[in-house]
Amino acid sequence: MGFAMGINSVMHVAQETTYGVTPAGGFLKLPFVSSDLSEERPLLEDDLLGFGREGLDPSYDVATDNGDIVVPVDSGAFSFWMKAMFGAPVTSGTGPYTHIFESGKSALPSHSIEIGHPDVPAYSVHYGAYANQMRIAMARGGMLNATISMIAQGESQFTTTSVAGTPSSRFGGRFAQATGVIKRDGVALGNIVSADIAISNGLDPIEVIRNDGRIGGAVPGVVQASIRFTARFDSLDLMNAATNGAPVNLDEVGWERTTNSVKFSFPRVFMPRVKRSVSGPNGITQDFNCQASGATGHKVTATVVSNIATV
Repeated sequence: MGFAMGINSVMHVAQETTYGVTPAGGFLKLPFVSSDLSEERPLLEDDLLGFGREGLDPSYDVATDNGDIVVPVDSGAFSFWMKAMFGAPVTSGTGPYTHIFESGKSALPSHSIEIGHPDVPAYSVHYGAYANQMRIAMARGGMLNATISMIAQGESQFTTTSVAGTPSSRFGGRFAQATGVIKRDGVALGNIVSADIAISNGLDPIEVIRNDGRIGGAVPGVVQASIRFTARFDSLDLMNAATNGAPVNLDEVGWERTTNSVKFSFPRVFMPRVKRSVSGPNGITQDFNCQASGATGHKVTATVVSNIATV
C-alpha cells in the first residue's frame, strides 16, 4: 500500500443506458487536470433533552455528490464532455468529422465516472452523473481548460477498478489559448484582454425521500449562457452596441489547431451598458457581462471538428 498521488490518478467514464446503473463496458480513459467530485453526508447535531450536558450521537443527513472536473480542451476527449453537456450531436464528414451540438435538448445523458488511485489502491465510481455547467476562460496565453460541474446520484467505493478489461484512451492535440478568437458578424473583435464563457443546463435535482438519502435524478431547466469579456477602450463601437439595446451576433468564439477546432456560436447576445472608469495613468478597460438569448433559436451552438468519428 502506498500514498495516493495525483499524477497516477485515472479517470474512466461511460455513458449510462439506465440512470444510476453503471454499465458493464464502454468506458473511456480520459485526461483531466483536477477533480473534486465526491459524495458528502454532513452530520446533524443531536437535539434530544434529558440525557445530560454531554449530548448523544449525531445523525447523518442526506447525501450529495456534486463537484467540478477540470478537463483539457483538446481535439480528442473534449467532444465527450460536449456530448455530456449538450446531448448527442449531428455528425457529418469522412475525417475530419464535424460534430454540431445545440443547447436546449429536453433530455441529457447520464454517466458513471470512476476516479482511481492505484497507489492505495482505491477507486470511486460516481453514478448517475449529469453535466450541469461548463466554464471556459479565455486568455492571451497559458493552458486552455474547461471546468465541468457535475451532479451525480451517488458514489460507490472499491479497492479494485470496476472497469472490465482495458478501457480505450481518448486524447488529442490540446488547443492553445493563443489561437482563441471572438468574432462578431464574422469580424474579430480587437483589443480583447480576457473572456469567460459560462453555459448552464439549470439542472433541478429530484430530491425525493429514499432510504439511502440520495437524489432520484435531475431535470434540465432553463439554459443559461453568458460571455464576459474585458476590452481595451479604443472606440465607441462596443459602447454603442450596449447602448442601443439591439442584440449582437457573436458567431465564433473558439480555437483552432491544424484541421481541428472547437467553436461556440451565440447568435443573439445582449450587452449591458457599463462604467468607463479612469483609475490611473494606464490604459482604460471595460468589462462586459453579456447574456445570450434563445428568443429566435438556440442560445448556443457549438461545432467541434476532429478526427473522432463517434463522440
